[in-house]
Amino acid sequence: MIKITVLCVGKLKEEYWRQAISEYSKRMSRFADFSIIEVDEERLPDNPSDSQINNTITKEGQRLIARIPSGAFTAAMCIEGKLFSSEELAKEISNTAAYISGNIFFVIGGSYGLSDEVKKLAGVKISMSKMTFPHQLARVMLCEQLYRAFQINNGGKYHK
Repeated sequence: MIKITVLCVGKLKEEYWRQAISEYSKRMSRFADFSIIEVDEERLPDNPSDSQINNTITKEGQRLIARIPSGAFTAAMCIEGKLFSSEELAKEISNTAAYISGNIFFVIGGSYGLSDEVKKLAGVKISMSKMTFPHQLARVMLCEQLYRAFQINNGGKYHK
């Protein structure tokens, strides 16, 4: 069975985000060994300097990289990534599982994004949109799109 992990910075604070993630996690369990791994986020002052932001991105990136096992395929969720349709994402997952690795990590950074080191590790960079979303919402959106991708790949009726 394919293994899908959403690796992200920080915990979901609001109950409604946790409920949405729980629902998609339950749905995904039919198709994949699905999990979410959260790493600690760095605390920053209200008006951080560029240096503080860069330091935060680096530290969070190190925590993320430490959780990615050898042989796993990594997809970095970042604004400069490629825009995928739902069908294209489904095909990307299917092809990756068949030809590269059945262990796929989707990585979401914190409020200030992913470090260059994480992006360099990635086999693919994916953008959710040209719009900016809170990283907590991005996590829910990614989980929904992963579920949709598996529905597409398995001929389900969820994707219309």
